[in-house]
Amino acid sequence: MIYRLDAIEAYNQRLVKKIAVKGISETGTTATNSFVYLEGVNVSKKNPTATIQFDVKMKNGTKPKSRIVNEGDNLFEYSGGLEEYRDGFVVKRIDGRDNHIEFLNGLTLYAGDVVGKIDEDQLRRIQIRETILTHLEREQELFYKGIKVLSLFFIDEVDHYRIYNKAGEAENGKFADMFEEEYDIAVSAHREQLDDQDEYAKYLDAITASQTHSGYFSIDKKGHLSNGKINKREGVSEDTSAYDLIMKNKELLLDHDPKKSPVRFIFSHSALREGWDNPNVFQICTLKQSSSEIRKRQEVGRGLRLCVNDNGERMDANVLGDDVQNVNLLTVIASESYDSFSKGLQSEMAEDVSDRPRKVTTDLFANKIICDVNGDEQVVTPDLARIIYNNMIRNDYIDDEGVLTDKYYSDKKNGTVQVPDKLKDSKDSIIEILDSIYDPRVTTPENGRSNNVTLKIDKSKLASTEFKNLWKQINQKTIYTVNFDSDELVEKSIASLDEHLQVAKVFFRIETGKMNRIEDREQLVTGNAFAKDQTRNIKISASASQNVKYDLVGKIVEDTGLTRKTIIRILQGIKPETFNQFKENPEDFIIKSSTLINDQKATAIIQHITYDLLDEAYDTDIFTDATIKGQLGKNAMKTQKHLFDHLIFDSDNEKKFASDLDTSDEVAVYVKLPNSFFISTPVGKYNPDWAIAFYEGNVKHIYFVAETKGSMNSLQLREVEKSKIECAREHFKAISGKNVVYDVVDNYQSLMDKVMK
Repeated sequence: MIYRLDAIEAYNQRLVKKIAVKGISETGTTATNSFVYLEGVNVSKKNPTATIQFDVKMKNGTKPKSRIVNEGDNLFEYSGGLEEYRDGFVVKRIDGRDNHIEFLNGLTLYAGDVVGKIDEDQLRRIQIRETILTHLEREQELFYKGIKVLSLFFIDEVDHYRIYNKAGEAENGKFADMFEEEYDIAVSAHREQLDDQDEYAKYLDAITASQTHSGYFSIDKKGHLSNGKINKREGVSEDTSAYDLIMKNKELLLDHDPKKSPVRFIFSHSALREGWDNPNVFQICTLKQSSSEIRKRQEVGRGLRLCVNDNGERMDANVLGDDVQNVNLLTVIASESYDSFSKGLQSEMAEDVSDRPRKVTTDLFANKIICDVNGDEQVVTPDLARIIYNNMIRNDYIDDEGVLTDKYYSDKKNGTVQVPDKLKDSKDSIIEILDSIYDPRVTTPENGRSNNVTLKIDKSKLASTEFKNLWKQINQKTIYTVNFDSDELVEKSIASLDEHLQVAKVFFRIETGKMNRIEDREQLVTGNAFAKDQTRNIKISASASQNVKYDLVGKIVEDTGLTRKTIIRILQGIKPETFNQFKENPEDFIIKSSTLINDQKATAIIQHITYDLLDEAYDTDIFTDATIKGQLGKNAMKTQKHLFDHLIFDSDNEKKFASDLDTSDEVAVYVKLPNSFFISTPVGKYNPDWAIAFYEGNVKHIYFVAETKGSMNSLQLREVEKSKIECAREHFKAISGKNVVYDVVDNYQSLMDKVMK
């Protein structure tokens, strides 16, 4: 086993930001060259609206303006009577399902489409505007989490940002002028939606357009900003002055104080050499010619690091749990369509992971070592590989070409992947092998325009007696105490390691083959001209490299949360032959030892944890301050009895569960709890799924907190997950006695079986 953390693995393990792309697509011209740009479709419980940009007649000519329109609105009237909009530019239809609008003249636009007369400067202005709008939206979401938001503009020529007059005085270039004009318009519109006492409103009021942007470029001998020298071979700057300047101000850029650090928008050279990035870059916009040779991955890489808060704390999965990539989202505002940019980025990623398999075959499983829930290992024989492969065919997990299907990914997300009966205890290992497949769908950037639903709270439900009583029962915070015996934990951990720890041996797999005949060119391109005729594994007897130092104790302490003293006692207590496995494969030893110790810790917690009430409670601002978005028809649905007008679902099981709650006569109000509502446990934060209030009468439990699982089989839940669920039971007992019932259900019927009289 050789552990590799490549770009895809880092992305899948949520060690970097999730990527979204807002593309801009020129769709051609109409007969009159009428300029129309569809910014997006707005969906609510009312009829959908669209935000479009079009030319408007002014005193001194025409100027593009943005406006929210409804079906039936006429651009000819709104433009001040411009002839270019006379012919049928009446909004015929607005469709929130796929974000498109239709005009009476037959023109159809999708979000991000621009049609008509548009020059280079107009395209750049649209990009700048989109970046500012995306920035403000993201900034408002993260402001109260103490996370500063930065946006990065890449340009090719410094003159586009800063010019110098005959006296040598600096003046704005055209991009800086565009930015300040669009910033003032966007902030003014955004500010109208905020209360004057809102702290974010005060933050916006404290910063002017000219203060909030800055350029980081090379400095010439006159002290002027310059393009610097470009290494033509590598396409990066050889001049270190811009790099040194931006590194010097790196910490200052993260300061949230508008007086100390008002800069939130950075302009820099697209060839700025590698080595600089800032963890709080959330938007990247490239204002340059499409012919540039700078790779998309190189540009995107400047914003992929997980962000930090005002205290310098990294906002990773340990802090945010499942919310990590909702907070850590990098949006690229591209000068091409979403499809074009996405395909280009994926093509570059595919080049970097060219050694990964592309499809499922029996060879993918053959000779691999799989492990069951007890840590026992076995080598997958060719016959067993065939059984696994045939099982995938029967469950529609692969298509005729051996490519993983949507059904497989859906079942994986729901935790319901089917494997052969004899290998049920080794399911995680089989899924891990399948994770090695390169499938471009897994790393497809999110379409930044697809989330057209922003959940709005139903104030009447928030103020209802049923919800108020429910909230009063569940909003109390607690503190836990675990009084288990350390000696007992040490003894059980030692026994578990001695019995179950099986570290994977390191093998080289040698495959030989022949190219007997070449049928056609495609065989050469795909690599199918070679036929494999022999495979053998060679065990590496040499121990861990002496050049690599491992902090064995420190890593297990980090992974388990136990003290160094306790870990040392455990390692000293295991058998010599168990400990000697460390030499065979240090990384695997650390991972598997930590897992086994955590399982024992989780078991001890279930038996010995108690919760006590704190003088603190969650406020309803976790609902009112939350910004939750989704795409109608994909992961968002309209609701009737939910606290919000829509609901974002993570699986088909959740969608069905919510639909059943909506149509139930017994349900008064329910809410899918936001990630900011959590219970502290010794094995990490735990977020319950649902809080439900029933009408009195037919039910025996009025208030219910539910966790929905795709499978009710407790054997499929790891000890840590079971421990969190048991901790939740103890938490709700402590805060409400028997008034609130907490339980795990897999569907609406199992919920009703528990609450009905």
